[in-house]
Amino acid sequence: MRKGIVAGAVLTGLALAGCGGADVRDDLVVTGTPPATPYAGPLHLPSEKHSGADEPEPGEASGAAGKALECDGAIFSGGGSDRWSKRDGGSTPEEGLNAYFDIYQPEEPDYGYRVERREGDRVLFSFDVKGRTKVAVVVARDQPHRPGWGPETSASCDPSEWPASYAKSKGYEIWEDRKGHRVPTTKVSSSPGAEHCDWQSAHFLDLGSGPNSRQYVRDPQGLFESELLNGTYDANTRMPADARDTGYHYRDWTLWLAADKSTAYIRTSHGVEAWPAAAHPIGCD
Repeated sequence: MRKGIVAGAVLTGLALAGCGGADVRDDLVVTGTPPATPYAGPLHLPSEKHSGADEPEPGEASGAAGKALECDGAIFSGGGSDRWSKRDGGSTPEEGLNAYFDIYQPEEPDYGYRVERREGDRVLFSFDVKGRTKVAVVVARDQPHRPGWGPETSASCDPSEWPASYAKSKGYEIWEDRKGHRVPTTKVSSSPGAEHCDWQSAHFLDLGSGPNSRQYVRDPQGLFESELLNGTYDANTRMPADARDTGYHYRDWTLWLAADKSTAYIRTSHGVEAWPAAAHPIGCD
């Protein structure tokens, strides 16, 4: 049964980053056994208009591609396509899929897609993990302001549902829960500081998404001014009696939270570190 709870980032409105029509990679589209339960809905399903917030949610913006996903949790990203010129479109559906990666340069896996459905001038390509669709792209031919074959809608499950090696290659640190299940990045995610901002010595931990999310910072070299953090990093501290074990772990890190959630305590094989909460989300432009 296909499902997809809406959450996460949106791909609509991306600026064009390249030109379609490039040679299709040998491993971009593969042949294989059709899925046991292929998507049976219409491929021409326009993105729904959104009212209230400034941008639509991924499930509302991703049309048929979002409906084709088989996520364990939330739809992570999704969207429709911008217009392009005649030289950007492809002459075959496979070239249309290639144009998606060439134009938008998304983070999703760029190999191993299979034709799941054909319907008139539209084709659904799916990237499956253990027989379930985790990335879907609907390509269409000669649509208004989109000549030739190219992407119409696209959608992806959370990176925690992608192949582990691929998610790692894209810089995602995927945490696990007490039972060893991979945790969605919308619940917990971490990453080293960006090199182009010279923040490599720092590490960021984000819990939740949206306005109620919280960010914690490992800052051993004191890169950030005190007013940016609600506390001080401590490389060797004691675990407070009221700290709570979240059950989340990554490699040899286990995550504990202070009772007031002001500090994240990371238990490692060497001891316990205290990561203070950021007063406001810290990002690198």
